[in-house]
Amino acid sequence: MSKKEKLLEGVRNNLKMRYFMLKKLPLAFIAGLKVVKIDDEMASVSIPFKFLNQNPFQSIYFAALAMAAELSTGIIAIINVQSASKPVSMLVFNMSANFTKKAKGKIVFSCYQAKAIEEAIEESIKTGEGKTVEVTTVGIDSQGDEVAEFKFTWTFKPKV
Repeated sequence: MSKKEKLLEGVRNNLKMRYFMLKKLPLAFIAGLKVVKIDDEMASVSIPFKFLNQNPFQSIYFAALAMAAELSTGIIAIINVQSASKPVSMLVFNMSANFTKKAKGKIVFSCYQAKAIEEAIEESIKTGEGKTVEVTTVGIDSQGDEVAEFKFTWTFKPKV
């Protein structure tokens, strides 16, 4: 089993992932984020509507939505960076969002651009230069309606 496959299995293990969040992403842990699905093509992260995530308008606070959206792209980046042939740094360079519906209930953000992230990391290692990639993640509520779309620009650069 390759290092990437082992990392994917660790993320799919709810107990291991919750421990990782508690240790490295405590706000994600407190907010109740959960990796619903992850593979070589995509990742989905859910966020529940609960007391700690709410705003005064009885919906999920936009910053909590942003956290779930970022994790749906970031978990792909983390796995690819950790399984890369050389150490690579990663950072969110830019973010934009459009909100289309009040976020109530459980929202699931899905990013289907895992290959683009992987290719950016590989290109960065190959050239020794920083590389950016813009990826999109869409949040869907339990009725199947889109509530938000986020675009994240990730930057990757080999460590010296």
